[in-house]
Amino acid sequence: MESYLIANGLTALFGLSFLAATVLPIGSEWLLVALLIKEFQIEHVVAVATLGNYLGACTTYMVGLWGSLYLAQKVFRIDSCLVDRAKMLYHKYGSWSLLLSWLPIIGDPLCLVGGALRLNFILFSVLVFCGKFIRYALVALAVKGSLG
Repeated sequence: MESYLIANGLTALFGLSFLAATVLPIGSEWLLVALLIKEFQIEHVVAVATLGNYLGACTTYMVGLWGSLYLAQKVFRIDSCLVDRAKMLYHKYGSWSLLLSWLPIIGDPLCLVGGALRLNFILFSVLVFCGKFIRYALVALAVKGSLG
């Protein structure tokens, strides 16, 4: 599988980065590193990984946006007063937490909550894109620095 992904380069990186930003427990950094070792251009690798991961986060946002009422009321049985309070608190303090959407374990739920609480999509996009770009850029620069 690894050789297949490396052979398909940027297309595989886009797909893996996209899937990594959904609730699937996979990572894409290893492929980014492998492509840099294979001497793919750093700008292309970072741009493709960032775009794929951002679009995956947008998908998670949309799941939260369209499925939140069902999830909150039917699956988790959350009272509507609690949902309203959570919305208020997230809008006041939580949107900046989306800069951490790149983190394992908590990043995907942050994007889901952003959608569920109907955070402004432009604000969501700016924060998530910046967070994901910074992560991939730092990984890529660290790899390039170690390769010389």
